[in-house]
Amino acid sequence: MASNKKYKDAYYPVRTVTDMKDLINSSAELYGDHAAYLKKNVPGGKFVPVTYRQLKEDIDAFGTALIDLGLKGKHVGVIGETRYEWIVGNQGVANGTGVVVPLDKDLPQAELTNLCQRANMSAIIYSGKVEKAVLKAIEGIESMEYIISMDAEESDEKRLSFSALLKKGRKLVAAGDRSFIDAKIDPDAMSILLFTSGTTGLAKGVMLSHKNIVANVMNMSMFVKVFEEDVALSILPIHHTYEFTILHMTVHYQGGTVALCEGLKYIIKNMEECKASIIVGVPLVFEMMHKRVWKQAEKTGKAAKLRKGIAVAKKLDRFNIKAMRKLFKDVHNAFGGNMRMFISGAAALDPEIIEDFNSMGITMFQGYGMTENSPIIAVHRDRYYDSASVGPAMPNTEIRIVNPDEDGVGEIVTRSDSVMLGYYDNPEETAKVLKDGWLYTGDYGYIDDRGFLYITGRKKNVIVTKNGKNIFPEEVEYYLGKSQYISEVIVEGVPQSDGELIVTAHIVPDRETIQEQVGDLDNEQMKKFFKKIIDDTNDQMPSYKRVKRFVIREEEFEKTSTKKIKRFGTPLSSVGAENTSEK
Repeated sequence: MASNKKYKDAYYPVRTVTDMKDLINSSAELYGDHAAYLKKNVPGGKFVPVTYRQLKEDIDAFGTALIDLGLKGKHVGVIGETRYEWIVGNQGVANGTGVVVPLDKDLPQAELTNLCQRANMSAIIYSGKVEKAVLKAIEGIESMEYIISMDAEESDEKRLSFSALLKKGRKLVAAGDRSFIDAKIDPDAMSILLFTSGTTGLAKGVMLSHKNIVANVMNMSMFVKVFEEDVALSILPIHHTYEFTILHMTVHYQGGTVALCEGLKYIIKNMEECKASIIVGVPLVFEMMHKRVWKQAEKTGKAAKLRKGIAVAKKLDRFNIKAMRKLFKDVHNAFGGNMRMFISGAAALDPEIIEDFNSMGITMFQGYGMTENSPIIAVHRDRYYDSASVGPAMPNTEIRIVNPDEDGVGEIVTRSDSVMLGYYDNPEETAKVLKDGWLYTGDYGYIDDRGFLYITGRKKNVIVTKNGKNIFPEEVEYYLGKSQYISEVIVEGVPQSDGELIVTAHIVPDRETIQEQVGDLDNEQMKKFFKKIIDDTNDQMPSYKRVKRFVIREEEFEKTSTKKIKRFGTPLSSVGAENTSEK
């Protein structure tokens, strides 16, 4: 469903920044003593502010200390949970020292070793929570000169202390060392080496420049307005460009405040503590919040009232935020009382969730992007959206559909200043996706006459039947996922002896909901229960897309740090699959 507000061509005004250093420095001048960050010095403590001016000074000091160590022009890894030291370390490398390599803190040791070697790292900055894994992973890596602990109070023979380096850097700056402060940034050179999450295979090293990042920030800021009084709660892994660019850099570019969440289980608590007004998240987070709203409504006997309120809101001017906040006071209070915007990305979100939150007075929309584009390609504008789409192309961004079929569905390609430089040390793979300045995304979709982009699925995932029909597993998964009794699902085509592919669904049941609403089910009853769900779902789709077999899983699928299912990470099997009825 689309919003009723008339689309306006005028964009929000933006200032030109040439690189991330320019962004940080100019924001420090503009917003000075305003809080850039809210952080906790002790777990469970109070949020304390870090001003824009202090952020710049800390980055300058740390970068100066790194150059003093001899790390100018070298590759430096950063790994750990989202925290202030991670941010200062990351910017201290990228904004004048060398090339920063943000790493996933949940990487298994073998993969961490592999990426450290592939990235040719000279140093790594890490948190205490991953120290054991890091020390083991870097054994025998000859290029590694320094390891820098975010938590060590003092430096010793084995490791350097982050805080000690910060103090040293401040002294060097005070003594007149301007090696970092005056360091020239080449906006077109690689400054960030990001390894993809690897949902569909081996992680690739994405080379991004300052120009890539700031172009994405400026383009995003033309569509989405952040106010100085806004507090954005950072809940996603910060090593991912989605969180780093769209939340941290975009909010700082516009003068808002970023509060550092203590972890996923503390989202609601931290939301209330910092009076968060913006959250950038993934479908899993918003599905959890949506479920929480409805469960609370049912528990208190207010579900019918909530449904009526949403129906009324859809008929009224949904852009009267004050009226919506009053009508849905309980919902807003549950999110800290100040929430105004949810932005979803990384995977498709049920349009019903978008519609519900928008009706409740919380602006919600989704976008589309990938690490190779720094990341955003398309996104909705504030209060102008179509809940089934991922929005129009961002300003200064081109999108085309290559080789469309009769329905207009084809591969999505894009061109802008945000497109990566290429894959690190991998010209063959680079040539496959970069052609004449266009990034071939590997995603399929179509564009409507308003310019809205719709995603149908991944090129690698498509199931091609014997008669040439294309089935996008993501579409079938979407319909199955609408059932409250299905927690997760993956659809694949299982080859048969005759060469045909049987559409098979691998289902993770929501056992808690089943227990609450249906009761205890034995194995046979569970099979019959899900067979009925699948039969009902099949009725909504053409015959060639219908699920013919299903498997009930006991364990959840393996996921990336941004909670996307690794389609090629979790072994699938059709052994023991149940056949559905043919209609």
